[in-house]
Amino acid sequence: MSINDFDYIVVGSGSAGSVVANRLGKNPNNKILVLEAGGKDNNFWLKIPIGYYRAIFDDRFARQFKTEPSEGSGGRSIIWPRGRVLGGSSSINGLNFIRGQKEDFDDWEKLGAIGWDYRNVLPSFRKLENYQGPESQYHGNLGEMIVTDLNNNNKSSLAWVEAAKEYGLPANLDFNGDTTYGVGSYQFSSTGRMRFSSATAFLKPAVKRGNVKVITNALVSKVLFKGNKAIGVEWIENNQIKKAFVNKEVILSSGSLQSPQILQLSGIGPAKLLKKYNIPVVYDSPEVGENLQDHYQVRGIVKLKDNRGSVNNESRNPVKLAEWGLRWLLFGSGPLTCGAGQVGGAACSKFARNGRPDLQFNVMPLSVDKPGEPLHNYPGFTASVWQCHPKSRGSLRIKSIDPKEQAEIRPEYLSEKLDRDVIIEGIKMIRDIFKQPSFKHLWDTEMLPGEKIKTDHEILDWAKNNGGTVFHAVGTCRMGNDEKSVVDEKLKVRGVQNLRVIDASVMPQVTSANTNAPSLMIGEKGVSFITNE
Repeated sequence: MSINDFDYIVVGSGSAGSVVANRLGKNPNNKILVLEAGGKDNNFWLKIPIGYYRAIFDDRFARQFKTEPSEGSGGRSIIWPRGRVLGGSSSINGLNFIRGQKEDFDDWEKLGAIGWDYRNVLPSFRKLENYQGPESQYHGNLGEMIVTDLNNNNKSSLAWVEAAKEYGLPANLDFNGDTTYGVGSYQFSSTGRMRFSSATAFLKPAVKRGNVKVITNALVSKVLFKGNKAIGVEWIENNQIKKAFVNKEVILSSGSLQSPQILQLSGIGPAKLLKKYNIPVVYDSPEVGENLQDHYQVRGIVKLKDNRGSVNNESRNPVKLAEWGLRWLLFGSGPLTCGAGQVGGAACSKFARNGRPDLQFNVMPLSVDKPGEPLHNYPGFTASVWQCHPKSRGSLRIKSIDPKEQAEIRPEYLSEKLDRDVIIEGIKMIRDIFKQPSFKHLWDTEMLPGEKIKTDHEILDWAKNNGGTVFHAVGTCRMGNDEKSVVDEKLKVRGVQNLRVIDASVMPQVTSANTNAPSLMIGEKGVSFITNE
């Protein structure tokens, strides 16, 4: 293919971008160029499920964005890693595959994303999925994305689930079924033995067809326009500026941090901001980079009495590691097959409305300060919690015209009172579950927050100083039917032609749980607007 001979250019090979490239490439008459800022995904740690622990903060595979310090994070800057490799963040994430609550998508429609209610998005979820579990009206089994159930019966994790039921939460056998309410085991984007990233499921099969070209290590600097019509893109590759042009459309699938940055660098964004950096204004779109949302997570950690209940100590035992390896190799089971959270679920605090969960748990039989660092030298067990529906909204704005310089990221964590109230209740709930009969005999010391943290004021102060991201940034290119929205319901960028954004940045509101599955759905449903045209 000539560098100027493309029908579509897809910027980003992540969760949504790979789906977009695959679906467009099914038409043999389409010629598609995919530009990925990172490199290839052939490293071992990107393949094995537990490898997320090594990969997520590794500069070879992820760009480490830094947020601005804020009161809600105790004056700290929080690191937001985003995948910079084929498959994007789907190649480094914790693999948890959960769509979110039905009401999440019904809310989208109420916020102006007409046609994106649960009834209308479920077919897209089902189309892309190849679920390995029991047949269900909620699941697909003919799609490309392999989804499996947990295959690791850790006794401590199972005891936590029983304790949560004793606390009053129902058992939930399928968080992607009728409801997310209750507790149980998570599902994963994996075959059991191997991670199934968006690149593995969608992009690589598309490349084999011969009409999809992928260029790695290509950092897109801007979209090229003729008047208000997108005609191509410019990128940096090996310190050289390169360009490619399209006959039909440019599609930004660079994620919630870089799709808005590219738009702003291209002249689409708040006019005052663009003029500050002498960027010609193609279209004054004041909400580009606004509406930034993320889930703020806090962790409760206890020290178990028995070393065998925690991965911390077992991971230092060569015999145990060999056993794990054999279980992974022979049966596709055991700790090496697990993602970031093995069990968990959703619950209602006293602030929840209409019985809709406002807290999500992520539970692991290990403890660590952050992925990539050594596990604690005691038998730790972690139960994390985040607020499902944060009211706080942040922003993202360029700081220069250099595409290599990250934008200014202000998450504004816990800036709304409801967010502060719910996170306090979440920490209390974690503690209460730890004290239920099925779990209380397993541990002897609360490591985090620690027994000295008692009052609501102390809990909130601790949360501000010790919480962090769950890597769920969304919303910076909001979809809606009002003129202020960045994209319309078909994900076309307002004010210009031949340009769409198809990724998590278009979410009007963050979904209640992990965001990878909804991002895949956005790719599936978003590209259907193009193929149906």
